Formats: sequence, structure tokens, C-alpha cells
Amino acid sequence: MADIVLLAAFIGLLMALYAVGVPAGYSLGLTVLLIMLLPLGPPLNLTVITQRFWAGMTSWVLLAVPFFLMAGRVMNITGITDDMFNFATELVGPLRGGLAQVNVVVSLIFSGMSGSAVADAAGIGSVEYEAMTSNGYEGDDAVGITGASAIIGPIIPPSIPIVVYAVLAEQSIGTLFIAGIVPGLLMALAMSVTAYYLARRDGWPKGDGYDLSALFESFLRAAPGLVTPVIIIGGILGGIFTATEAALVAVVYAIALGVLYYRSIGLDDLYQVSKDTFEDTVSIVVIFGFANLYAYWLTLAGIPDLIGNTLVSISASPLVTMLLLTGIFLVLGTFMEGTAVLLIMVPMLVPLYPELGIDPIQFGIVMVVALMYGLITPPFGLILFVLERVTDESLDDVMRSMVPYYLPLALVLLLVVLFPRLTLAVPRAFGLL
Repeated sequence: MADIVLLAAFIGLLMALYAVGVPAGYSLGLTVLLIMLLPLGPPLNLTVITQRFWAGMTSWVLLAVPFFLMAGRVMNITGITDDMFNFATELVGPLRGGLAQVNVVVSLIFSGMSGSAVADAAGIGSVEYEAMTSNGYEGDDAVGITGASAIIGPIIPPSIPIVVYAVLAEQSIGTLFIAGIVPGLLMALAMSVTAYYLARRDGWPKGDGYDLSALFESFLRAAPGLVTPVIIIGGILGGIFTATEAALVAVVYAIALGVLYYRSIGLDDLYQVSKDTFEDTVSIVVIFGFANLYAYWLTLAGIPDLIGNTLVSISASPLVTMLLLTGIFLVLGTFMEGTAVLLIMVPMLVPLYPELGIDPIQFGIVMVVALMYGLITPPFGLILFVLERVTDESLDDVMRSMVPYYLPLALVLLLVVLFPRLTLAVPRAFGLL
């Protein structure tokens, strides 16, 4: 009974703090402090608090986060977005509903640079929306595929949420990156098929015929940017560098591209990008310090064991457990930001993986896919609000436009849960597992 009360106190205090607007990291730290001040949990120990907080901020793999953030920011100001969009337009634009397919292709390519769904929606969302609406598409059709395709970003490497999960779960970032390739491609395929069906049903516009010379010219122009994900993924698979080192390579390549090829980046731009990245990094590092502290006290209080025993009592089947946890993440993702959910839930679940028969690599991808689903789901899907801001559509229209894509994306999520090979086959083929 005492363990149940303690669990309720851990979760209840955390949710209450988060609900009143306290940032996720500070909610974690305050929850631990309040629990220690209560007679329920472990006693107050400032030395342990300091040590655990510091240990959470000094992980080597955390360096991947600021470097990938900076690489994405540099890419955003080079002009590569326009080149990618032009290439995708020449590649699939002539098809029925071709600009919707362009939307998916651009998001797939851009995801290999930014690693963020919100960055995708905000960075190229307005470009894609304006291109579609100015070529005969209805606003809700344009905004729907724009929002749905944006969530590919955190699945295809590099991925900020996957880095967060890897640090919290103490798993290989590179292995998780590679594990996300097939699920990310399946998501792109599901959205492409859905867009094709809607195009045939609703008579979406069809582009002009193919111009092979224009296609080749647009490819040459976009090629230096298209090489970015190849460098990142190829370097990791080839053992040339780790995922953390790949982030630094991406920054150097992005800067070289902006200075030497596009000639669109000056010292002022680099200063602003560095400043923004530094500010974001400070907040992220502090959050990880609190997350490490939270995970330590959860374990000390026996909370993971309590959760594990509860899940085992419901079902001994790893598949049923995975489906149950996936449902929980789908629900949490509809009203909480994805990183916050990872920070709260991963420390509770990681100690239970062996007991529950859960593969940490597969479950990491399942978790991220489920949380990305929440980004386009009411009431608090962050991409919904981003698209409202960068387009001419109302929030209600944006929400309605997402409806056709919920079922295809849910089917992809179910496939990833039911068939672990979809996430594990590629890492195994390259000797990462």
C-alpha cells in the first residue's frame, strides 16, 4: 500500500506541476525534492542530489544534441530548402496530386537534416503550403499533408527525440538511428499512398509532364544538400564515426556548404545560430540533470518494480505489454510534449525491460513513433499550432485536415509493434546488434 501511495505521489505531483505550466525539467526536480520532504519517500540528501544532477549533465553522448540542433539551423539558412523543393517538384510533381507527393519527399529529405518534426513544419511548412494553394489545392488539403509528413523528421536519422531516449535508456544512438530507417520509410509510404488516394478521389491538380533536363539540373543543384543524410548514416554504418561524432561532422559540412556552395552564410549568421544553439543546449542539459536525479530516486523508492509487477499481473506476454504501453504513449502524446513524456516515462520503464521481455531498441522506436503521432493529434498537438501560425488556416481547419492520415499512421505504428524485424533487421545486418 505504501508503494502505491508513493507511486501516486511521484506521478501526481509531477503531473500537477506540469499542468500548471512548470517546465518539464523543473517539474522533475521539484517532484523529487517534495517527495524527499514528505515522510513517504527516501530522506533528503543534498550530496546525492548534487552528484546525480551533475552526472546527468555530463554524459558524452549528450554532445550530439547541440551539434544536430546547430546543423539543422545552419541548413535552414543556406537556401537548401528551395533546392530540395525544386528537385522534389521535378521528381514527383507531374503525378496526380503531385505537390502532395512533393510534400512527402521534401519532408523525408529534410528529416535527414533537422531531426525535428516541429522544425520541419515551421521551416518548410509555409513553403509547401503556399506552393500547393497557389497551384489549385484547397487549403485544408495542403495543410493536412504538410502536418502529417512533418512527423517523419524524428524517425529518420538524425533525430533529437531518439537521442533523448538513447541517453535516458543508455542505448546506442547510432543503433537507434539505423533502427528508425525502415519505420520512417513506411510512414512516408503510408502518407504517399493516402495522398494518392485522396488525389484520385477529390480530383487534385496534376502537374505538367516530365522535363528530364530540368529534373537533372534540379538534382545537381540539390545534390550537395542531399548528401548530408548519406554522410551521417553512411559514416555510422561504416564505423567511420559514432553518432555523436556524426553530429559534429554534420555541423562542419553544413557550414562548409553554406559558405562555399550557397555563399549565403556570414559571420553574423554563424554567431546567431551559435547563440541560439547555446541557449537551447543549456536548457536541455539542465533538463537531463533533473531527469537523472528523478530516475535515481524512482529506482531507490522501488517504483519500477511496482510498475513491473503490475504489468506482469495484467499479462505475461511481451506483445500485450508492448501494445498496452503503446496505448499509454499515444494518450500521453495528445496532451504532453514528446520530450516531456520521454523524460518522465523512460526512467520508470528502462529497469523493467528484461523482466517484461522488451527489446530496448525496438521499444525506443515504438515510443518515438507513438509520441510523434501525438504532435498532430488534438487537443495539444504542437504541429497543429505551428501550422495555424505559418498558414492561413484556422486551428479547427488544421485539426480536421489531419483526419485522413490518422489511420495509415496508426497502421504503421501497429506494424512496428507486431513485427520487431522492421526496426531490428537493418541494425543486425550491419552488426550493430
